[in-house]
Amino acid sequence: MRLSRPFAAAVPAVLLSLALAGCSGGADAVDQRGGSDLGFVPGDAATGVLAADRRQPAPGVRGTLLDGTPYDVSALRGTVTVLNFWGSWCAPCRAEAGDLERTYQSTRSVGVQFVGVNVKDQPGPATAFQRVQGVTYPSLFDPDGQVAVRFRDLPPSAIPTTLVIDRRGRVAARFLGAVTETRLTAVVHQVAGEPT
Repeated sequence: MRLSRPFAAAVPAVLLSLALAGCSGGADAVDQRGGSDLGFVPGDAATGVLAADRRQPAPGVRGTLLDGTPYDVSALRGTVTVLNFWGSWCAPCRAEAGDLERTYQSTRSVGVQFVGVNVKDQPGPATAFQRVQGVTYPSLFDPDGQVAVRFRDLPPSAIPTTLVIDRRGRVAARFLGAVTETRLTAVVHQVAGEPT
């Protein structure tokens, strides 16, 4: 069966839009509530810092890094930890990679840890992304999105998403979409400066 030329031209655009929509929704996606009922201190539904008395414990997260090494994010409790959910296929992830790396480099001297969570990806492209973008912090390989599903109270419901975990192991902030060095650095320093 032969497709008409206008229909055949529209098929790739439809498939691309379905693929992109599949990254942020679906029947088995995490809860995609807005932030208005979550107790954010100034910010909007996508970004904000939670008041200390409204923070919920982050779930235990462990898995395998892109190089195959086992890794337990929960062992970082006692430090401020930044989790960035990304994919090599994600244009906003490429746009924010330098900002994340610069923030990592400028805050690690105060004990801040960074961990990427690579989702819906393959090891080869993910490893190449880290090399090309100059990302030096470790990344969990999570092709099925199982790590994201564990964050039910404050889900990473878009790619990229960045979560900041405080020293007590609670989710302190969330950025849906690409984050800038200026915004992330300010939040990381705010969370790191809080009394424990």
